[in-house]
Amino acid sequence: MPDRAPAGRVRWRAALRWLAIGLLGLVLLGGRPLHAAEPDILQATLQRTTEGLFLSARLGLKPSPAVEDALLKGVPLYFVWQAEVVRERWYWTDQRLAQPTRIWRLAYQPLTRRWRLSLSNDPAQATAGTGLQYALHQNFDSLADALASIGRVANWKLVDASRLRDAEDATVQWSFRLDLGLLPRPFQIGMANQPEWTIAVQRRLPVPATVAPPAPAADAPAERATDEGSAAR
Repeated sequence: MPDRAPAGRVRWRAALRWLAIGLLGLVLLGGRPLHAAEPDILQATLQRTTEGLFLSARLGLKPSPAVEDALLKGVPLYFVWQAEVVRERWYWTDQRLAQPTRIWRLAYQPLTRRWRLSLSNDPAQATAGTGLQYALHQNFDSLADALASIGRVANWKLVDASRLRDAEDATVQWSFRLDLGLLPRPFQIGMANQPEWTIAVQRRLPVPATVAPPAPAADAPAERATDEGSAAR
């Protein structure tokens, strides 16, 4: 009597293969996206004045259900604006003139049902593992209003004018991202390769050759912190 076991295993493997193909098709057609979408860039301009170089940008942020659910459960998230001003040199490596950074911490407060937004301009504290210290805070009634503030920089000074005097062919590469590396370690597990947790965009702009009138004062959060320790992670 012929042995039917090998044939049965072949049919079983074929069924599993077709099942995997079908599941992949469902993901492609109706499941969650395999690649995260970049935030919409609504504005991105550079202005060079006698005081320095300023960036104004505005993004349309639409968090995924996973990100919004984590926020509603009280997990604080960190959003980072970063710009790198580079002078191109044909005879050597490019020269970095400045690399300013802004870190926003967004947290939901269930007792008041308000959103707490805190700003830090010192990323060195985060990379050193000492936590972030914040100088400015804002409260918002809705997540949409908080995200609108996070996704906007107005007249953000990137570098002093004195450093641009001999910087011909200089460029600015600015970026915005949701930084999962600033979360406590237990929250980072399993997030790195999930598209719904990827919020990032970056662009490169040439530094204007002409000098415009001085830029107006940059926007700043209205409420100033009274206790920096209460806002630290």
